[in-house]
Amino acid sequence: MMLCWMAGSHCIAFSYSQIAKDSALRDERVREYLHPVRILWQQGTVKNKEQLLKPGIGQADLTNASICVLKNEGSAKSSLLIDFGTELHGGLEIVTGMWSPGNTPRNIRVRFGESASEAMAELHEKGATNDHAIRDFRIQVPWLGKIQVGESGFRFVRIDLLDSAAELHLKEVRAIFTYRDIPYLGSFKSNDERLNGIWQTGAYTVHLNMQDYLWDGIKRDRLVWVGDLHPEVATVNSVFGYNNVVPKSLDLARDVTPLPGWMSGISTYSMWWIILHYDWYMHHGDLAYLKQQQPYLAELVKQIVNKVGPDGKERMDGNRFLDWPSSKDTAAVHAGLQAMTLWSLTTAAKLGEVIGDTETQSIAEEAVGRLRQYVPEMKQSKQAAALLALVDMVPAAVANDQVLSVGGAKNFSTFYGYYMLQAMAKAGNYTGALDVIRDYWGAMLDLGATTFWEDFNLEWLPNAGRIDELVPEGKKDIHGDYGDYCYVGFRHSLCHGWASGPTAWLTEHVLGIKVTAPGCREIVIAPNLGDLDYVEGTFPTPRGVLYVKHTRQPDGKVKTVVRSPKGIKVKRM
Repeated sequence: MMLCWMAGSHCIAFSYSQIAKDSALRDERVREYLHPVRILWQQGTVKNKEQLLKPGIGQADLTNASICVLKNEGSAKSSLLIDFGTELHGGLEIVTGMWSPGNTPRNIRVRFGESASEAMAELHEKGATNDHAIRDFRIQVPWLGKIQVGESGFRFVRIDLLDSAAELHLKEVRAIFTYRDIPYLGSFKSNDERLNGIWQTGAYTVHLNMQDYLWDGIKRDRLVWVGDLHPEVATVNSVFGYNNVVPKSLDLARDVTPLPGWMSGISTYSMWWIILHYDWYMHHGDLAYLKQQQPYLAELVKQIVNKVGPDGKERMDGNRFLDWPSSKDTAAVHAGLQAMTLWSLTTAAKLGEVIGDTETQSIAEEAVGRLRQYVPEMKQSKQAAALLALVDMVPAAVANDQVLSVGGAKNFSTFYGYYMLQAMAKAGNYTGALDVIRDYWGAMLDLGATTFWEDFNLEWLPNAGRIDELVPEGKKDIHGDYGDYCYVGFRHSLCHGWASGPTAWLTEHVLGIKVTAPGCREIVIAPNLGDLDYVEGTFPTPRGVLYVKHTRQPDGKVKTVVRSPKGIKVKRM
């Protein structure tokens, strides 16, 4: 098909087939329209509000028969707070009716919120912000028409009629849900419904962040943060399998970070880029794509090695960062950087061997030898203990007994909690890790979460209200009253992909699925049920979906059933 329009005396033409060849011009996402599930609050004169809970068609009509009416009498304002039932990414569509006098647009205010209280907040109140995505609008809506507004992460929307002595007729108010329409190939089901819900919530959190690129947050942090990608990509591999949003994001991070820069200005984030490429190659086996990274990888490895002293101590510049809760603990950050430097260079040596870059392999291996000469103290930092255990600088059992398991989920974090769980698994403390998952990530679900948050602290729990209700008098607003660093109050993202670690962890350690050869050509099945009676699930591979089921027998032994695609060698441990 050809499209032609006139520019002066010239006809400018192009074909839709030409456009389709340019992926930058084609949105891989879909838009789905969802109606509200409840009206949570109202003020002023509101009639027939139940109309908004009915499925709509997105079309105004002349009957004006089924209409929700907001009426302002004098200077008093009428408003609604609507709930779409779950966290969404997208915007809002408003379909209007006929009011008198006709043809006059109405002025309204629209506020999006990840919590009910955020949708009720004034701009700048308790950190309420329009950063990264506008969530607080003043717009005009047409008489007998339709308008679409917004692109953010939200569950709740408040609508205020701003005009004095006026009516607003609403036929429909629908969420525009924008997402990648991809199947959940991975699954997890056990006799513990709390764990099942946590696995699913982590998967959904990452799914919402698989937008144009793989973001960290759909309201705030709609950016490619490479370190944050690591737990997200682990979840993508466990749930969705191959998706081009991952290499697209890894390539963007590389292309916007010419060396000697650090990705996102953070040395560890460039290290995570190396580790991510190894993990992606192991799952998907795309050697040609991996080889494309060789020039950048080789120079990045030299840059990292140059920051390792003769005594084996890391001397990283840039932003010295692990995660926010550990950022003020300089000793913990140093220990974590030492471990991350070792992890990334050990991984770089493996990548050098795979792609035939013996120089990079040799440079990395030499630095690894120096790094192992110096072991910093982990003290009581769970972040430092986890990383040091994962690279064998500290025995995992020691890290678990002295630091990680102390206080249960106390001092866990949403991002580095994944590595704390990994280190606990390495120490064999599967039951303790399951308890932490239930207590820490499960507590967010208890508070009404449908996605996992940028940060969470068990100390916030006493006297806290739920995020899906207006905060009762005498209760703390867990969204508006808490948060720290860059995420104070309502600026805090309640859908953050880096918090999805339990999804990947449950697949790897409880289902027991471990990829041991590139492209999933070989998989080891080694279940660790902890206190569970049974677990079953699926895992996406390039050759099809793998199925496993583990059932604890009366004698305590575990019976395992495996159905694997052709071309995959399965080893049972």
